[in-house]
Amino acid sequence: MKKSALILFAAVAGFALYSFSGTGKDKDPKPSDGNVRKWKSTPIKPKKQKTVVLACGIEYTITHKGNGPLPKSGDRVSALYTGKLMNDTVFDASSRHGNQPFSFHPGKGGEVIAGWDTVFKYLHAGDRAIMKLPAKYAYGPNARPGIPANSDLRFEVEVLDVIAAPAKWDATGKDTITTPSGLKIVMFETHADSAMPKKGQNVTVDYSGYLIDGKMFDSSVDRGQPFMFPLGMGRVIAGWDEGIGLLHEGEKAQLIIPYQLAYGAQGRPPIIPPKSTLIFDVHLINIK
Repeated sequence: MKKSALILFAAVAGFALYSFSGTGKDKDPKPSDGNVRKWKSTPIKPKKQKTVVLACGIEYTITHKGNGPLPKSGDRVSALYTGKLMNDTVFDASSRHGNQPFSFHPGKGGEVIAGWDTVFKYLHAGDRAIMKLPAKYAYGPNARPGIPANSDLRFEVEVLDVIAAPAKWDATGKDTITTPSGLKIVMFETHADSAMPKKGQNVTVDYSGYLIDGKMFDSSVDRGQPFMFPLGMGRVIAGWDEGIGLLHEGEKAQLIIPYQLAYGAQGRPPIIPPKSTLIFDVHLINIK
């Protein structure tokens, strides 16, 4: 996915521009942007909407109340947005970048502007809100395309979902297959009637990688972006080329990869120590 030059997001989202203010009607029009909404969102009548003013000067108003969870530390939020200057000029919107929701980790820092990190910890999944950010919580003295220096900004946002950080799959009591290379495979979901990938075919995989102590060091699941690569072409570590090649389409497995089939004796400091056995929970989504 493309990087946004305006919002400093790691990715951009898709969003049909519709009103976030309460309608006062019995039925709220459903957005027609193609996104599936997991959580119920109930419009709040304008007279009952409350604007929260934080001590830092940031303001936010929830216009639709969602019935989903608040984000916890490490959770990923999926959101849609429209960004405006205070005179209502739209300088950016998810609808300008396609129809894919944008994900980030509230409070992690460096993924979004400071005002977003501040407000999203107060928003439940399903909430729609209007937030007003003083310039120092947006871009401060730095001008951006369509955004003059020292501009206060207004955002209309919808929290589509709050996704908990992945946890390593529990292999207790499950059979382990060990290949001649030393790779170990624990099956979690089998589809024996599905196809197996061949060398050179593109495979799409969702994965979470852990050190032997259980610490997660990488995850496509956490990013919300499955990983595609050509099988057997040396584009990934040897344990992946072998392990994914032994799965059928749709299967889920845990790959326990000795360091010789991973990053070798040197590892990849500081993330992966030398001679590290790696554990990957993988889902072979499709083969092309």
